[in-house]
Amino acid sequence: MSDDSFIREVNEELRKEQAKALWNRFGPALVAAAVLVVLGTAAYVGYRYWDETRANASGDAFSQALLLANEGKADEALAAFQQLEKDGYGAYPILARMRAATVKADKGDIDGAVKDFDAVAVDNAIPASLRDMARLRAGLLLVDHGSYADVSARVEQLTDDNNPLRSTAREALGLAAWKEGKAQDALKLFEQIAADEGAPRNARQRATLMAELIRGSGNVKPDSGS
Repeated sequence: MSDDSFIREVNEELRKEQAKALWNRFGPALVAAAVLVVLGTAAYVGYRYWDETRANASGDAFSQALLLANEGKADEALAAFQQLEKDGYGAYPILARMRAATVKADKGDIDGAVKDFDAVAVDNAIPASLRDMARLRAGLLLVDHGSYADVSARVEQLTDDNNPLRSTAREALGLAAWKEGKAQDALKLFEQIAADEGAPRNARQRATLMAELIRGSGNVKPDSGS
């Protein structure tokens, strides 16, 4: 046997011994880590499947309830939305609460609808954007079915210049003011909407028409700046 062959065999044996020692030392930990990776992956995939399955089921139930509402089957729609409030998943229980309130309003139960929207508006577990939308919906209903004070209590906080709902909130408040004979307050609100470049075009057009109507009514004092 040549010296080179002998050296190669010795090196091979050394490598085997080193590999065996490393496996004895770290092998169990590597196996455990691999098992944890597999179990973690399986758990994640299982959770995603469970999450998507529940979300899809709630989405289907919500769509079916909407269909009932659109078909004029108010009582059946309400029952479906109320069931979704109890056992729905994700955002669907909140959406069901909001839509159920709308169905009540369509049925003529304005007090019940306002009460439901008010309940959403004060529920701190619900995202702020949806709570603001509930305040606005209650305020819009009260334009025709409440007082200026009722509307103001819901939408006044939404009229801030940085609020994305400001135009509709100002419009609701302006209509309530006009209805109650507060012509100058109404004019100011409609002028704000008309001058707001961030407001939707149709809202600005309506506000301009309302401002012209109020000025032409003769109910605004000359010193109002109009």
